[in-house]
Amino acid sequence: MTGRTGLALAMTGAAMMGTMSLPAMAQDVTTGGTAIVQMISEQRTLNPALRASTGVYNISGKIVEPLIDKSYDGYVPVLATEWSSSEDGLHITVKLREGVKWHDGEDFTCDDVAFTAIEMWKKLLNYSSALQANLESVDCADPHTAVFNYSKPMPMDLFLAAMPDLGHPMPKHLYEGTDILKNELNTAPVGTGPFKFVEYERGQYVMAVKNEDYWREGYPHLDRIVWRFIKDKSAAAAALEAGEVHESGFIGVSMADIERLSQDDRFDVGTEGYENNVAHSTVEFNHRNPILADVNVRRAIYHGLDIDYAIDTIMRGFAKPGRGPVPTAGGANYTDDVPTYDYDPELAKQMLDEAGYPVGDDGFRFKLKHRPAPWGEYTQLWGEYFAQAMKEIDIDVELQTNDAPGFLNGVYRDHDFDTANGWHQFRSDPAVSTMVWLRSGQPEGTPWTNQFGWQSDEIDQMIDEAASELDPEKRAEMYHEIQRRSMEELPVIFAIEHPFISVTSKKLKNHHNTPRWNSSSWYDLWLEE
Repeated sequence: MTGRTGLALAMTGAAMMGTMSLPAMAQDVTTGGTAIVQMISEQRTLNPALRASTGVYNISGKIVEPLIDKSYDGYVPVLATEWSSSEDGLHITVKLREGVKWHDGEDFTCDDVAFTAIEMWKKLLNYSSALQANLESVDCADPHTAVFNYSKPMPMDLFLAAMPDLGHPMPKHLYEGTDILKNELNTAPVGTGPFKFVEYERGQYVMAVKNEDYWREGYPHLDRIVWRFIKDKSAAAAALEAGEVHESGFIGVSMADIERLSQDDRFDVGTEGYENNVAHSTVEFNHRNPILADVNVRRAIYHGLDIDYAIDTIMRGFAKPGRGPVPTAGGANYTDDVPTYDYDPELAKQMLDEAGYPVGDDGFRFKLKHRPAPWGEYTQLWGEYFAQAMKEIDIDVELQTNDAPGFLNGVYRDHDFDTANGWHQFRSDPAVSTMVWLRSGQPEGTPWTNQFGWQSDEIDQMIDEAASELDPEKRAEMYHEIQRRSMEELPVIFAIEHPFISVTSKKLKNHHNTPRWNSSSWYDLWLEE
C-alpha cells in the first residue's frame, strides 16, 4: 500500500488552487537505509506523555507508541487491542497487547498504563490535564486489562479521539520514584515502538535505530531515522534538493520553496496525512494587561486584521478564515453560526476611541510587546503582519523573537508578553485540545493552554458539561454555543484555519498514509535507494 504518492500543489499567482493525487505502481519493499527528516525547531522534552506537540510526536512517535492510533479507516489498535465502555460512561475497559517489551527488555503491562495515566496524563500532560480531570483511578484487573474509572461520564468517542495524541504509556519502572519532569529519559525516551532512541546532539540531530524485537513481525523496514535540526528554511530546501534530507513536514520550508518544489518530479508535495492536524493561526492576549482585558479593545483589534490579505500573502491562499476554536474539520461539532469581524480599520479606530484609548502625542494609542512563535516562516510573517496591521489603527507593536523554549517560557510560564501568535492544532475532538485554550485552571506554565489570565465560570462549566455529555447531538450543540461565545468574547483570536504541508522525497515509500502520519510510528515506511 502506498499512501500519498504525488499530491502536488497547483499554484497560480499568489493563490494555492488545489491538489491532485497520482496513482502509485506496486513495488517490492526494500529493507534497510536511513530516512533523514528536517526539524525546524527542538524542544526540551521528547516524552509525549509530558508534552503534546508536533515537535515531540514527529520524533518520539517512532519510539513511543500510543494505546490507539488513527487510520483513514478509523481508530486502530496499537498497544491496546480492544476497548469498551460501561453504559453510564464511568468505566472504560482497555485490553492490552501481550508479548510487548520496552526497549530495555522489560514487559509492557497494565501497571505502565495506570502509572502514566495518573502521574503524567492527568497531572502533567498539557492537553490531557483537562481531559482527564475526572479520571479517579486506573485498575489493573490483570496484567493486560486496564479499567479507567471516571467520576463523570467519559464519552467513548472522546476517549478514542484522545488516545492517538494523549495516550502514550511510559515505563513505570523507569519513572516511579523519580522527579518525573527532571527524569533524564524525557530526552532519551524508552518506548515500545519500531525504533529505539540512540542519541540526541543538541542543536544538531536526534537518531533512532531499528528495534530488532518489535512486536509487529517483519517491521520496521528502515535501519534508522535521523532528525536534523535545520532552522534556516533556505538551507532546508537546499538539503532536500541535494538529497541530504528526505522529508520536511509542518511547512518547514518557505511557501515560495513549497511552490517551486511542487513542480519538481523528485518530490511529493501536499497536505494529505495531516487531516488529524488542522491548525489555527492565532492571536493570543495577556488579559493581565488592563487594556487587553477590555473585550471592545480585542474586538477592535480583530476589525484591524485583514484576514483575507494575510491568507493570500502569507499562506498563498491555502487557508480560510477561522470561526473560533473549532475548525471545519471538527465535523458536527463545528458551526458557521458565529459572530464575525470584517476588516474595517476605521471602525476599529472608532471602537478604540470609545474604549478610552485615543491617539497620543507620539501618534499611538498604546504599545504592545508581541511574541511571534518560531514555528517557521509563516508564524514569523503572521507576527510581522500583526504589527503592520496594528500600526494602521495606531497601536505600536514591538516584536520580540525567541527560540522555541524562549517563546514557550515567555508566553506560558512567565507571561512576559502582551500579545503573541503561533498556531494551535485541532486534534479530532474539541475536548482533546482546543478547549484547554479556554478552560481556566490549567497547570501553571503548561504550553498551549489557557495561561492568558482569562477566566469565565460560565465557559468553564459549559466546557466541563460538553466533555461528559454522552449524546453526540447534544454535545455538538454545546460546542456550537461555546464556539459562539468564544467569538463574542475573543479570549483568543483563532484567525486563520489551515492545513500543514509536507515536501517528501519520492524515494520514501508508504509515506503520508495515515491522517496523522508525521506524528505516527512509520513502522511501514521504506526507502528506495
